[in-house]
Amino acid sequence: MIGGAPAAVDRQTLGTDVVVAGVDVGGTNTKVLLATPTLDVIDRVDLPTPAHAGGAAIVTAALGAVTELLDRHRASLAGVGVGAAGVVDATTGTVLVTGNSFTGWAGFGVTDAVTSALGVPATLDNDVNAFLLGEVATGAVAGEPDVLGMTLGTGVGGALVLGGSLFAGPRGAAGEIGHVPGFGDALCTCGQIGHLETIAGARGIADRYAERTGRRASVREIAEAARAGDADAARVFETAGWGLARAALLTAGILDVTTLVIGGGIARSWDLLEPAITRAIALEPPVSGAAIRLAQSTLGADAVALGAAAQVRDLVLGGAPAR
Repeated sequence: MIGGAPAAVDRQTLGTDVVVAGVDVGGTNTKVLLATPTLDVIDRVDLPTPAHAGGAAIVTAALGAVTELLDRHRASLAGVGVGAAGVVDATTGTVLVTGNSFTGWAGFGVTDAVTSALGVPATLDNDVNAFLLGEVATGAVAGEPDVLGMTLGTGVGGALVLGGSLFAGPRGAAGEIGHVPGFGDALCTCGQIGHLETIAGARGIADRYAERTGRRASVREIAEAARAGDADAARVFETAGWGLARAALLTAGILDVTTLVIGGGIARSWDLLEPAITRAIALEPPVSGAAIRLAQSTLGADAVALGAAAQVRDLVLGGAPAR
């Protein structure tokens, strides 16, 4: 956000058709949506991310889509929430660290740029945090006060909501369960050894399958092979499920959080993951005796943008209005 938390906006000042915008900036595509204060999606646009053209170009492209949607629906914009891959400083609204899929994005002041262009408050958060906020606000775990969120893509991202609020920790790394060690001896993308990501991320799943068979394949191909009876493919997904179960059990044991929502591309293979996770948890249930609730994301590709919209909605409009 910019310059501290602004006062809640008077909706009558904005008019009747008040909307919030959510933006999901990915390395390949940017997703932009408009939503009502109750987070019903009005419209959305997907566009290529100019990821190597610098921060200003990335924000300009996203705001062009916001303006297009506003013109289309003649709505009054209350604020813009942005979810972005990488490490961000949510307090200053600045991107801190990104992968090599971006150029000139690290160090860019996102919220300042948005507010300067559109004259409305803006928020910025990590994409996994935004994913979890979306699922808690209006998705698979709506209304749950304590949740571990995980996104399974190339790697494994994690985030925590505790007591109904996002918990980032003193250094912003809370919930990063994908980089907890103890899951073998494979080299992780971060340079360390045996992280959960090495067995439950897309790259890790592909690597484990190649180790067993000598063949490289995509996660989709491995999932199809598992469904067709390929024992090696099935074993790779069983191992991924075991790792995700360990993540859930670690969180339950340390924080007494027993709700887990999983999204990302690999979660589309829920028919393979969920039984494996459930079997592993059944062997070593939480010491509290509480059942672990597993949920697959219901927001799909909208999750990050809707979570970002929910974040700015809560900041600017003072929380969720009654439906």
